[in-house]
Amino acid sequence: MVDAIVSFVVERLGDFLIQEAEFLGSVNKKVMWLKDELEWMQSYIANAEAKQIDNPMIRKWLSDITEISYEIEDVLDKLFLQLKPGRLSSMPSFIKSKKLHGTGKKIEEFQIRINDLSRRRELYGLQDLDHGKTEGQSSNTTLGRLKQLRRVTSFTVDKKIIGFEDEVNVLLAKLLDKEPCRSVISIYGMGGLGKTTLAKKLYHTNDVKMKFNRRAWVSVSQDYNTHDLLIRIIRSFGFTDFTTEQLKNFYEEELERYLFGSLIGRSFLVVIDDVWQKEAWESLKRAFPDSEKGSRVIITTRIWKVAESSDERTHAHKLRFLRLDESWQLLCEKTFGNSDANDDFEIDVKKLIRLWIAEGFVPRERYQTLEDMAKCNFDELVGRSLILIEKRSWGRVATCRVHDLLRDLAIRKARELKLLHICDQLKPSTWDPSSTSTCRQQAIYSAVDVCPALQISNPNMRSILFFTPEKALRVTILNFPLVYKFRFLRMLDFDGYDQRCSGNLYEGIGNLIYLKHLGLRKLGFNKLPSSILKLKRLQTLDLYSDGVEIELPNKVYKLQELRYLFGSLTGHLRIDSLTKLQSLKFVNSESWSKINSGKLVNLRELSIYSKFSNSGGKVFRFDTVVKLPRLEQLSITLCAGDCFASLQPLSSCSNLIDLRLYGNSGKLPEDIDVVLPNLECLLLKNTCFKDDPMHLLGKLPSLVILYLDFNFFYGKEIVCTAWSFPRLELLKIGMDDLLEEWQVEEGAMPKLRGLSMPRNTCLRIPVRLRSIPRPAESEFETGEFYWL
Repeated sequence: MVDAIVSFVVERLGDFLIQEAEFLGSVNKKVMWLKDELEWMQSYIANAEAKQIDNPMIRKWLSDITEISYEIEDVLDKLFLQLKPGRLSSMPSFIKSKKLHGTGKKIEEFQIRINDLSRRRELYGLQDLDHGKTEGQSSNTTLGRLKQLRRVTSFTVDKKIIGFEDEVNVLLAKLLDKEPCRSVISIYGMGGLGKTTLAKKLYHTNDVKMKFNRRAWVSVSQDYNTHDLLIRIIRSFGFTDFTTEQLKNFYEEELERYLFGSLIGRSFLVVIDDVWQKEAWESLKRAFPDSEKGSRVIITTRIWKVAESSDERTHAHKLRFLRLDESWQLLCEKTFGNSDANDDFEIDVKKLIRLWIAEGFVPRERYQTLEDMAKCNFDELVGRSLILIEKRSWGRVATCRVHDLLRDLAIRKARELKLLHICDQLKPSTWDPSSTSTCRQQAIYSAVDVCPALQISNPNMRSILFFTPEKALRVTILNFPLVYKFRFLRMLDFDGYDQRCSGNLYEGIGNLIYLKHLGLRKLGFNKLPSSILKLKRLQTLDLYSDGVEIELPNKVYKLQELRYLFGSLTGHLRIDSLTKLQSLKFVNSESWSKINSGKLVNLRELSIYSKFSNSGGKVFRFDTVVKLPRLEQLSITLCAGDCFASLQPLSSCSNLIDLRLYGNSGKLPEDIDVVLPNLECLLLKNTCFKDDPMHLLGKLPSLVILYLDFNFFYGKEIVCTAWSFPRLELLKIGMDDLLEEWQVEEGAMPKLRGLSMPRNTCLRIPVRLRSIPRPAESEFETGEFYWL
């Protein structure tokens, strides 16, 4: 984590040198020296972080470099405030010189402190710790003791194991089947889920004991040594030709040869527990012969890639969570005293990615957008079972959770680094004023008054997130002027507040020039002040409030870094030149018609709504939409009386994969498969088709999810012809009083795995579809705007 902090500061130094090179003068070389020296230190920091658990001197050294990094960032940001456009031009030359001289003196102090850190590293021999020690050698260190405690043996058997009966039956069948070739069973899932427990249950089953001539168990963990593993496997199998001391003198290849020869012709089972790298199994597999005796290998791992790529004959089994009744039984069995467990909060994935980007946590890559990089990072965390997928919506991960153990570990580490402080007024014991006054990020859980937390907070705070508990009254005192004292804020987000909040939003918001993320959702403001135009770095502006339209300042085009713009937006929107804009939700159709959409070259998501008017009968044409070359998701909500023109122009939107239409749609194009060849998700509501649309929708070659909601068709019968909907997996049909008959011909919807129908519908469902399970409701959640 220290490495990440230093890396961020190095990047800031680089940006500062580029942006302010002309003004810095002699200070330029000093800033360059700081950047270069921190880059050199990074090569040692990563190694030092791995060893700090054993050595308090290393912990102190890392703490000092973290503090210096924070202070360097503060100096840069303060200087940048003084160099703001307008202020610089009006500043007399002698004042400019004085400002630079003061900054130069501070940098010289940093130089002295960094040199002192380098001297201490050499003086105390910190760079030579563990030099020459063979990888995997155990030592009497804290880390060694922790590894020793984590190592699980085959002979420590729980007297009673709760749950997993269904999992045991599935995997036991794989272990005992008559397939003669050696094969691998990988059990994967997050830490603490019960992978090792399940493997033990299989290992000690009587049928398993009877089938396999020899069994062995070895625990690997992250820091392993192949030579040591081979010796432990040999001892676990019970081979006694050599003593342990004799085996230690064998070369690795000799150990492999001996193990291979001892197992040839036998039916064996080996459990390799807690594998973190796929290379671990690769380094061992040569020693296990395939004598076509039905031998098996069980691997437990947290990492999906390790599970999937273990062997050419691998069955990867993702371990489920305990059910509610199993969890309660386990709690009772273990008599676990702490009933105040975290419930670790459902996290919106799209918002999480926006926050990562605003914080600077996502590295820049030449050929990928920040969003794509963040998504890759998220997927990797999911693959390592560090993040738990909670809900999927329209084929994509919508929300996630973090295990309470991992959350506690992350919070503890963040506090050590003075990175994060959580102020939970519902749990006063967690509020540590001394920690609040030094941290960089703060999360405030408040049901009444946030002022006390803000008054003692670090003025150099970079992020503040407000949360109101769901059970609270949601009438919270927000003293906005107090927020504006945090001049270096990059992120400010209010979650769960509504228009009953007090406070003056407008005063001083333009002073927060570093803001990248501003979340004012549900605050109920209908007009933003022009001072917001000073926030040149703003990436996210979230203004959405139910039923409240909002007007943006006339010169909103000045916010050139804007990537996400959310709110019921109306009026004259001068956003044509916002070329970095990726998501625009929700814009009034009248306002949208006046935008030169051809300039929004990076727009991926667009939601448009129309508001009821006396004129009525308006026709929405897709001509302005088709000018968006990267559009992936499009949602359009029309009011009663309005209608859509032909969908034919959408053939120009080659990247469109998600389309949601609310309103009268007339007729579908006969060549809809050519118009929308890549469409994966489709929602139709109030489309009022007079002809059965199923024979045309069934031609869509890529359609995976289809939601046909209220009034999608004015008729009594729908027919899915043979071999239609070739890729459809999820289908939901909403309440429609007119529908009576649904025919599905042979071969239609061959991949359908989820079907949702109204529970009190009179629609007769084909027999062969009645056994298809109902998908989770979250799969069809729209989160879309409806003007009521």
